[in-house]
Amino acid sequence: MGDPAQAEIESLREQLAAAQAIAAEVARIKAINADLEARNALLELQNEKMRRVLYGQRSERTRHLLDQMELVFEECEASASEDEALGILAAAKVNVAPFERKRPARKPLPEHLPRERVVVAAPSTCPCCGSDRLCKLGEDITETLEVVPRQWKVIQTVREKFSCRNCEKITQPPAPFHVTPRGLFGPSFLAMVLFEKFGAHQPLNRQRDRYAREGVDISLSTLADQVGACAAALMPLYLLIEAHVLAAERLHGDDTTVPVLAKTKTDTGRIWTYVRDDRPFGGPAPPAAIFHYSRDRRGEHPVGHLRNWAGILQADAYAGYNALFHADREPSPLTRALCWSHARRYFFELADVATQIKKRRKKAPVISPLAVEAVRRIDAIFDVERAINGRAPQERLGLRQEHSAQLVADLEAWMRENRSKLSKNSAVAEVMDYMLKAWPAFAAFLDDGRICLTNNAAERALRGIALGRKSWLFAGSDRGGQRTAFMLSLITTAKLNDIDPQAWLADVLARIADIPQNRLCDLLPWNWKADRQMALKEDMAA
Repeated sequence: MGDPAQAEIESLREQLAAAQAIAAEVARIKAINADLEARNALLELQNEKMRRVLYGQRSERTRHLLDQMELVFEECEASASEDEALGILAAAKVNVAPFERKRPARKPLPEHLPRERVVVAAPSTCPCCGSDRLCKLGEDITETLEVVPRQWKVIQTVREKFSCRNCEKITQPPAPFHVTPRGLFGPSFLAMVLFEKFGAHQPLNRQRDRYAREGVDISLSTLADQVGACAAALMPLYLLIEAHVLAAERLHGDDTTVPVLAKTKTDTGRIWTYVRDDRPFGGPAPPAAIFHYSRDRRGEHPVGHLRNWAGILQADAYAGYNALFHADREPSPLTRALCWSHARRYFFELADVATQIKKRRKKAPVISPLAVEAVRRIDAIFDVERAINGRAPQERLGLRQEHSAQLVADLEAWMRENRSKLSKNSAVAEVMDYMLKAWPAFAAFLDDGRICLTNNAAERALRGIALGRKSWLFAGSDRGGQRTAFMLSLITTAKLNDIDPQAWLADVLARIADIPQNRLCDLLPWNWKADRQMALKEDMAA
């Protein structure tokens, strides 16, 4: 008979092996399921993006829906990779083949990034026979993307002094210009501080704390001093952008709230924006935006902002703009064009089940058939606009007369007919009145190919402020609000021209003092971008 203890050990080993095999199979199944969930989430995300491209915006929540779907996909993808790794570890214990996920072809790493070669030394002798007669056949290169943590350095600018042996006079080269007094900070650092504060909405106190953790202790007052000095240095560039915006034939205008610190509370100030974007009607002028700040929302502010300007103003139905459209306005009344997205949004809220549930809470949702029909009719007009976006004004006008004019006329007739049957307290009636009372301004796009159907360009320009309010909470003063508007004008204009605002600001701060006044236009974002692209082409040709 065998040793009972040894038999028990063997039995336990068999049980352990069986348990490990079961665990490996369970891990394999979990990895497969997680992979399927990630694939399903990716397909749903791709499907929704494809629907957005093919059919346009299907609801006011589409962008929010895409964000949610991307978040779901991100979590599923991370879970699938985690389960795959756990499955590989479990399979290694029982020597079985693990489940391996199929991944799409990897994009090549950007060519413009510098390459650092790390050569793994080859053996000096043959591992089979020991001979040292080796001949190189080639090499295999594996590229790995890496990031070097931010490095701080101090640049010492040395100006040597020389004395003349003949006349005994001392000569020394002039001190280089520094953007801010005393030259304590370089342009790249200043650009980072400005973009972090006004572009990424990180207050200076948070930046100070992060720099301190990296071993660089800078006081809050010093950082604030540099921000003010940079604003003064960049003022000429802002004036050029403002002149460019106010030279437009058509502007998008809008405003949003911004909390402002007061003695015992915060007041509700306003940030106004005016965006020039001629791309929808094929205009050659580059896009740009200017911002203004005010403590309140009185109509005198937009009147002052556009005092000497004449053209087409696309905005919402805010009464503060009305003075700009009066017949006796100098130099001439502005042409009013209202936003169809606003009107559609009001109808959509009455047609959307989720919105009604949220508003009515315990009460049953009430979906208006008239609102559903209005959204359907307005979407048909939007479909035409998507097809003609980017074409010349006259071509857009002709296509609108051919395809949109009848749709707009039918919508007006339908609304007037149904409005007469509704009570004055009806929610749908209020939205219909919003459009019908200003119908010429809504229908203005049928008479001018330059007019857009929406005011989304201005709303997009203000989106960062709405997100940033949660980070910086409030502006510290009216001057702080004005400075925010000033810097937003520069940063938003850079973004509209598809360039990195921080890189652009760094180069501008380094050059703005030495460049002649008649060449300041070279620093404007669109000219700066063109110069960089030309220089890149020349380098590649060389």
